[in-house]
Amino acid sequence: MTLVQERQPKEQSYTVDEFDRFLRLPENLDRLFELINGVIVEKMPTQEHGLVATNLVIALGSFVKAHKLGRVGVEVRHQLPKDDANSRMPDVSFTSVRQPLVTQGSVPQMPDLAIEIQSPDDTIKQLREKAAYYLEHGARLVWLIYPRKRFIEVYSLDNDVEILLEGDVLTGGDVLPDFFMPVVDIFADPLAD
Repeated sequence: MTLVQERQPKEQSYTVDEFDRFLRLPENLDRLFELINGVIVEKMPTQEHGLVATNLVIALGSFVKAHKLGRVGVEVRHQLPKDDANSRMPDVSFTSVRQPLVTQGSVPQMPDLAIEIQSPDDTIKQLREKAAYYLEHGARLVWLIYPRKRFIEVYSLDNDVEILLEGDVLTGGDVLPDFFMPVVDIFADPLAD
């Protein structure tokens, strides 16, 4: 395949190796992509998306660091070694596994907690499919955050979906015991009246 052909998404599925070559193209170095079932999808976060991610990272990062529970990451790529059609990048993630820090390429397992924040182009169906993928492949908890509608869906291995509204409190369940955050704080804008 020539470089010109690699620049244009092809109609058939990409493999992880082809996706890695695509990511290394100069025009893609500063962009965010994930491979979902062989399809390259560009992530297009907004300022609202970034604010919600920051609010979560500050709270989760402080909690995890204080208790030495693992690592919180932003846009960290995760890929199972035997899955040649997926290289997923949750918006925020938490991993408790004690392993050397990955400095190049993907983390070779799913995070314990995967958090996806809806961007304008994301459908609820797409986000729920991501939640199912994470849980089927090793994640223990998934939070789907909907900034425009201001609610959260919580998915775990042993529970039904839990819906949280602004008056509720988000907890870490078995993955992050004793972590809690008022839902209203997740959507809080420091410049809002």
